[in-house]
Formats: sequence, C-alpha cells, structure tokens
Amino acid sequence: MVVAAISAAAGNALLYLWFATVLVSAVYVAFDAFTKNPELTVMKWGWVLVTLYIGPIGASIYVLSCKEPAPGTHERFVAPLWKQSLGSTIHCVAGDATGIVVATIITTSIGLPMWGDTIVEYVAGFGFGLFVFQALFMRDMLGGSYLAAVESTVLPEWLSMNCVMAGMVVVMVIIRSHAQGTTDVGDVRFWGVLSLAVLVGLVVAYPVNVWLVKNELKHGMGTVRVLGQGGERPVEPDATVVSAGHATMDMSTRRVTRAQINAVAVLTIVVLAAAATLAAVLGDFSAK
Repeated sequence: MVVAAISAAAGNALLYLWFATVLVSAVYVAFDAFTKNPELTVMKWGWVLVTLYIGPIGASIYVLSCKEPAPGTHERFVAPLWKQSLGSTIHCVAGDATGIVVATIITTSIGLPMWGDTIVEYVAGFGFGLFVFQALFMRDMLGGSYLAAVESTVLPEWLSMNCVMAGMVVVMVIIRSHAQGTTDVGDVRFWGVLSLAVLVGLVVAYPVNVWLVKNELKHGMGTVRVLGQGGERPVEPDATVVSAGHATMDMSTRRVTRAQINAVAVLTIVVLAAAATLAAVLGDFSAK
C-alpha cells in the first residue's frame, strides 16, 4: 500500500514536470511562430495547439521541420516531402485532436461509457477538423466558398482522421481501463493519457499524410508560395500555389486513380478497426 502510494506520487510528480515543459514549449513555439516565422496563420495555430498536447516533442519537430533557419529561407527549408507531409499531419492533428479532447472532457465528465466516448470523440474530431480547421480556415485559399472548401477537403480529412483516431483510441481505452485517476478530469493522469494519445495519433496519421501530399490530395506546409509543393520543385515568384487536392475533386487533375484512393480508404478503415479491436481486447469499452 505504501509502495503503491509512493509510486503514484512519483508518477504524478513526473506528469506535473512534463506539463511544465509543455507550457514552456508552447510559449516558445507561439512566440517564434507569430513573430518570426512566415508560415500560414492556420499553421501557426496548428503548431501551438499540437505543442500544447505533446510539449517538447512538438517544439522539437517544429524547429526541425518548420522554423525558418535564416531570413528568406523558409520556402526552401520546408520544401522536402517529409516536411510538407509533417505540416499536413500537424494541421490535421491540431483540428482533430482538439475536437477529440473537448469531447473527451465532456463525455468523461457526464460519465459516458468508453464506447460512447469513442463515438462522440470520432464525430467531434472529424467535425472540428473538417468544418473548422480545414474548410473554414482554408476557405480563402480555396476560392472563398465555404461549401466548396468542405467538399474538396472532406476526403483527405476523413482518411487522415481515421488514422488519428486509430492511434488515440488504443491509448485512451487501454490505459483508462486499468489506471486509476485517468478517468477523472481533475486528475493530472487524465491529461497525461490525452497527451500520449495525441502523440500516438500523430505518428499513426503521418504515413497517410505523406501519400496524400505526394499525390496532391492534401496541402503541405509553408507559405502560400510553397503550399502543397513537395521536394525541390520551383515556385513562380508571384504565384499563389494551392494544391490540386484542395482546388478541385476533378479526377483528370489527379496523380492517382479512383481505385487507388479507394484502396487507401480501405486501409485506413482497416487500421481504425484493428485499433478498436485491440482496444476492446486489452481494455474495456464498457468502463466509465
């Protein structure tokens, strides 16, 4: 009993230390992004939100993939596909995870069982990611029509959301089924689980975002001059570049076939189903 109490206290202390570094990391990213970095405003908010969830890990990948190393070098610095894809993933996770986190706080507070949590979290994450972080924030880039923006972003957002949710549901259901304090919104362990879940969701979502950006079904990271451009492809000095995936759903402009898109959709569904099955086997969806 004493050993368990000491272990719990030590664990809580480590979590409080972790969240102290989260706060410092988020302040650093916010200051740098909004005062020094020429990325799109939606990406500034995306990096801040993700760093609030994953702390120094978020700050580190911000520095490695997005922070301008010297004035006037941002476009070339973020041009490689892995950085474009990471930016796309950050954008997705910022929206989806925020919806999921808010839903988790509400459903946990009112005592829904975890199967109910999961359904509400998926709907909230997809809805916030699509209708706010994708369509609303990117509307002006996509011609100014909100409905057109929703139509052109719904597919890539759904594919990415499936993977984010797959990573998060495994962590949340399994840990919250067995660890005390993780279903109490007022306990630091509740927030620790969410932090880990967002990190795992980001990792699981990254591969599909690489595929989406590479095939111009989703935007990448950068200023408007480099948005959606992977690798070292040149950009017209006065051009505002928008990825084909956001501009239109006309298959004639795609690099991929409808069959290939359907195949990736099936894969993301399989990943989500496998994650839910693992969570059910190792966790308890009926627990509150």
